[in-house]
Amino acid sequence: MTHWFHRNPLKATAPVPFNYYGVVTGPAASKICSDLRSSRARLLELFTDLNCNPQMMKNAADSYFSLLQGFINSLDESTQESKLRYIQNFKWTDTLQAQVPSITEDEAKEVHRSLKIAAGIFKHLKESHIPKLITPAEKGRDLEARLIEAYIIQCQAEAQEVTIARAIELKHAPGLIAALAYETANFYQKADHALSSLEPAYSAKWRKYLHLKMCFYTAYAYCYHGQTLLASDKCGEAIRSLQEAEKFYAKAEALCKEYGETKGPGPTVKPSGHLFFRKLGNVVKNTLEKCQRENGFIYFQKVPTEAPQLELKANYGLVEPVPFEFPPTSVHWTPETLAAFDLTQRPKDDSAKPKPEEVVKPVKEPDIKPQKDTGCYIS
Repeated sequence: MTHWFHRNPLKATAPVPFNYYGVVTGPAASKICSDLRSSRARLLELFTDLNCNPQMMKNAADSYFSLLQGFINSLDESTQESKLRYIQNFKWTDTLQAQVPSITEDEAKEVHRSLKIAAGIFKHLKESHIPKLITPAEKGRDLEARLIEAYIIQCQAEAQEVTIARAIELKHAPGLIAALAYETANFYQKADHALSSLEPAYSAKWRKYLHLKMCFYTAYAYCYHGQTLLASDKCGEAIRSLQEAEKFYAKAEALCKEYGETKGPGPTVKPSGHLFFRKLGNVVKNTLEKCQRENGFIYFQKVPTEAPQLELKANYGLVEPVPFEFPPTSVHWTPETLAAFDLTQRPKDDSAKPKPEEVVKPVKEPDIKPQKDTGCYIS
């Protein structure tokens, strides 16, 4: 079972001890710092735990962020920021400068929902938190608008891939599958466009992936649109649509090879080795041959020189990000707890002395060995 979705490396982060000597003046504040240390450590452990499931990740994230809320927002639920808002700096690596495999129906639903939640988290950060940064994100960094937009759209596109696979397994109408594939191809094109002005040295690999997926789902759209045309006795147009599908499938194959040869962040996945990819080639070939036979025996229609314009709209199945909100502030945050943090006792930052650049170690991601590829079935 080869991997299907391209992923940049996991972001690594420098340790945060939450030790505020002099500032912490009471046991309540000390407990908050201790709980923050342990909950953050637990959350980071789960990123590379192969036994972690979405509920475990959500519980750990809620536990950590409910405690962190006291450092961000005022406890009186006003729009004011916490007095501790700027007490701690966090350091992360950048991902550029870090499957739909054979899965069960329940797993497919989990993948679909997780990707929609991820899109919602990226969208929430983009709209509600990134604009509040005191230092704007540098060009090409993870919090920069173009990258965040690409992540949002890619999550939507990949979630829609699960919808398409399910529609094919359930033998839904070719017109619906064509429309979903067309919308998905457009998503990948938009994500690629968002990255188009970035430095190719670190964006080329990601963009190759987005481009090959755009071509692949455009081929899907033309293939199933051709089936719809044939069912309407428009055999000549169907042949031209299938020819276009053949062309885009060949482009996708070529891009898979280029993607594999392109250097850049993230492990290299092998979509062209996936049964879901190879099956489309057979479907295009067999459907085109069927159309050509029937046109030679029954329809005798002229094949247009221009490919049909795809103006397809899916009636349902389109993916929208799941709205995200941080968990409520932990009950351990009380006015007394906040008062136990005395910022007047904070050590002064001696900016005159140069500080050594802190090195953030990369995340050691689990080595998931490819299993036998049994295809993109959702049973």
